[in-house]
Amino acid sequence: MAKRTFGVIGLAVMGENLALNVESRGFPIAVYNRSADKTEKFMAVRAVDKDIKAAYSLEEFVQILERPRNILVMVKAGQPVDAVIEQLKPLLEQGDTIIDGGNSLYGDTERRTKDLESSGLGFVGMGVSGGEEGALKGPSLMPGGTESGYRDLEPILTKIAAQVDDGPCVTYIGPGGAGHFVKMVHNGIEYGDMQLIAEAYDLMKNTLDLGGEELESIFTQWNHTDELNSFLIEITADIFSNIDPETDKPLVDSILDSAGQKGTGRWTVVSSLELGVPIPTIYAAVNARVMSAYKDERIAASKVIEAPTGKYQGDKQQFIDKVRDALYCSKMCSYAQGMALLSKASSELNFNLNLAEIARIWKGGCIIQARFLDKIKHAFNENPALLNLLLAPEFKQSIIDRQSAWREVLITANQLGIAVPAFSSSLDYFDSYRRANLPQNLTQAQRDYFGAHTYERVDRPRGEFTHTEWTKVAKQSLQTGTTD
Repeated sequence: MAKRTFGVIGLAVMGENLALNVESRGFPIAVYNRSADKTEKFMAVRAVDKDIKAAYSLEEFVQILERPRNILVMVKAGQPVDAVIEQLKPLLEQGDTIIDGGNSLYGDTERRTKDLESSGLGFVGMGVSGGEEGALKGPSLMPGGTESGYRDLEPILTKIAAQVDDGPCVTYIGPGGAGHFVKMVHNGIEYGDMQLIAEAYDLMKNTLDLGGEELESIFTQWNHTDELNSFLIEITADIFSNIDPETDKPLVDSILDSAGQKGTGRWTVVSSLELGVPIPTIYAAVNARVMSAYKDERIAASKVIEAPTGKYQGDKQQFIDKVRDALYCSKMCSYAQGMALLSKASSELNFNLNLAEIARIWKGGCIIQARFLDKIKHAFNENPALLNLLLAPEFKQSIIDRQSAWREVLITANQLGIAVPAFSSSLDYFDSYRRANLPQNLTQAQRDYFGAHTYERVDRPRGEFTHTEWTKVAKQSLQTGTTD
């Protein structure tokens, strides 16, 4: 039997679906799973009549792969990935490449890339977005690491990736952990997007008493606009159309309001703090999931803490339109924050990221795919040095035109006691970014007062620091009767 072109280790749902995707594009594959019964089940059910060869030991698996070997590892992030790598290393030969397709922390990918490259092997840390269906039919792929390894993989990856009007949703991201860093930020933007949609839903449901059918209609209409057309808006409309057979009410109303997370949103926040990039919308989204876990405490608090009551008294359709505008403005801020974080990482971590290409490969296959990503791609193609998406002419004007509605929505939410942390954080980001002066001059004065941390003066060159003996100056002013 001919050697296999591609190998997959790990046959959970994502591994199985990627294996089937690769095979469906005409590439013979080999599969291996630590548990033999999992392999047997896959071969007996989903792999029937497919050009797939199962191996029941790593030695057999490696032997049936053609060289240079390309091996996709789809196991749980962290120590399990290291364990598989250590088992594979003595079995591989120079030029072979291991691909980690899980949600690994980019620092781990950096370490693994250096280690394997020093042994003559390639390592590609590849973000995969699109969920189970995307893995099977065409995901967005974000591979980084050993570039020569990627070039060997390119004919396969370009075939299995989602296809959009300007090419496959895959590109070489950059060296080391670049691919997993970009996937991490993708997930951070995803957190922000999901929280913003949830807040729009919460506002309309609880201020206007909208039911499932009305919400389905609204989100369906929004999905037909250039501003909000996206995968997440589309599935939100579908969610509202599902009726729970046990209650005969929208199924979403029967779901406990306690959201989980797998860590990528938190990693995005930590990375932003380490790189000094503000991403308040994404932070608010992560924090909202944390807060949601305090279900019992929230129930208890709701019984003893009085809150505003009442409903929105204005025109219903006008308020819905304002929520739509607030959602778009906030969504733009979330993407702007994510792209700014990528830009900073590109320079600080030497990733050399192409932001236009990243926006392009997110246009299909992934969870945050949206029509306006084409406009983001265009903005960075037009100005690769663009500091922030809020400065791009089209987006800047779009927000300016909608900011009154955005502010009115937040006023209404505050008056009626509905928490909108991501909407609020987005507006705070916009208002902070557009101001030439912020009150941190006082912060710097306080830091210098209690800790002699020094400060810069507005009337002297940047980088020239000054310290004031604040208590001495205050005493002198009191003695002379002046405040100068």
